[in-house]
Amino acid sequence: MEAKDLIGFCLFFGATLAGAVATGFSLRARDAVFFLMIALAAISYKLDVNFHSHYWYRGTTRGFEFSLVDILAWSVLISSFLFPRAGEPRWFWPGGLGLMLLFFLYACGNVVFSDPKIYGVFELSKMLRGILIFLAAAMFVRSERELAILVFALGCAICFEGVIALKQRLLGGLYRVSGTLDDPNSFSLYLCTIAPVFVAAATSTLPKWLRWFSVVALAAATVSIVLTISRAGIPIFAFVVLGATVGCVSWRITAKKLIAIALISLCLIGLIYKSWNLLAYRYTHDTLESEYLDTTKFESRGYFLRLAKVITDDRFFGVGLNNWSYWVSKKYGVQLGTPYEDYDDLTYAPSKQALPSFHYAAPAHNLAALTAGELGLPGLLLFALVWLRWFQMGVSFLWPRVPDAMHRLGIGIFFGLTGAFLQSLTEWVFRQEHIYLTFHAMVGTLASLYWMKRKHKQRETEALESPEREEQLMQYEPVVV
Repeated sequence: MEAKDLIGFCLFFGATLAGAVATGFSLRARDAVFFLMIALAAISYKLDVNFHSHYWYRGTTRGFEFSLVDILAWSVLISSFLFPRAGEPRWFWPGGLGLMLLFFLYACGNVVFSDPKIYGVFELSKMLRGILIFLAAAMFVRSERELAILVFALGCAICFEGVIALKQRLLGGLYRVSGTLDDPNSFSLYLCTIAPVFVAAATSTLPKWLRWFSVVALAAATVSIVLTISRAGIPIFAFVVLGATVGCVSWRITAKKLIAIALISLCLIGLIYKSWNLLAYRYTHDTLESEYLDTTKFESRGYFLRLAKVITDDRFFGVGLNNWSYWVSKKYGVQLGTPYEDYDDLTYAPSKQALPSFHYAAPAHNLAALTAGELGLPGLLLFALVWLRWFQMGVSFLWPRVPDAMHRLGIGIFFGLTGAFLQSLTEWVFRQEHIYLTFHAMVGTLASLYWMKRKHKQRETEALESPEREEQLMQYEPVVV
């Protein structure tokens, strides 16, 4: 371990201990730390230390990564467990945690029996970080107040990204903007995941200033998604935002709504008109047929699907977690007529400037294909069950239609998960650190809302069975309507 890594390791534990103490004795400090945990997740990879880095490897994780966001998450989780707010339980079992742990244990077993193991261990460390931030959000969010902090943090992050996107287009002249996320497709997936939350927040019982801020954040997200010129991202963004609108907004037609729709439509038409040439080029340059059916096109999305089939036909349990690039470069690429260089021929750590001269396989541009190739069909099935559990929690908020923030934000998060899922059919970037951590924070919040929703229903049932409980329920201010 290098000196800088040892120093970073010591600072990590010291900062975590200090953060846990501060947030344990001060609820305001805990609020501030949670805000930073959410807002900084989008740039977490710029605030991290990468231990034992294999920066030349084209996998989804290239080392043991620890960032400021992890320190903040540990602080929130430890303080929420040791010093819960008055009247709140110290611990509950968040929905989906069991399946997430089962999937993690399956991945551990897969790494044990795969070769090489180091890349799989890298990815396992990220999975643990995802579970950590999931638990931190689930233990922290208990009321509308904590939800307001979540929405404000996401809104600040997306407004900052919107400013960066405009700067990249207007001043930098970039054809496709990427914000701070370094890739337009990563940026578009992030926007599709976050934007529906602002629709839900703007139509909820949150404070008026925060509802208006959510409208501003949604506008920033809309401008940014158009500037990404993402062929999949733009229609998916429109779908999930429209879905969240239908799920949250009253269907009663009013003059105010008609004016709002007209203004939004005019702004969208102007924005699309301004970017029409770029959009038209993106949508006409490559067709679906050439992208998925043309067997001569190198590293197209159809190419990655064919690779996944070749791998699963050869290895039922896959090549090993995060080993896609290693084994495709070594063995499977040549079977489809696309040979790569072999990682085993690399006898030294190349400089970062020399990396473009090396030719190794990229991760599959399809999360299902990547999972099947690395973890086999059983791993893909288990991963699908995890997603189904997340969706099941989100669907439970679609009805009844009530404006309470503790209910309505569940709808926004559900459509955010839908956006991440749909774009993962054409990308692997769900595994990128900044998206992975933000996504798990949202799922953790959803798990907390789901738990509180079930507890309230349980109290209602007990009240109907007992007159004394009914009197207690009338005195109790519900967290979910």
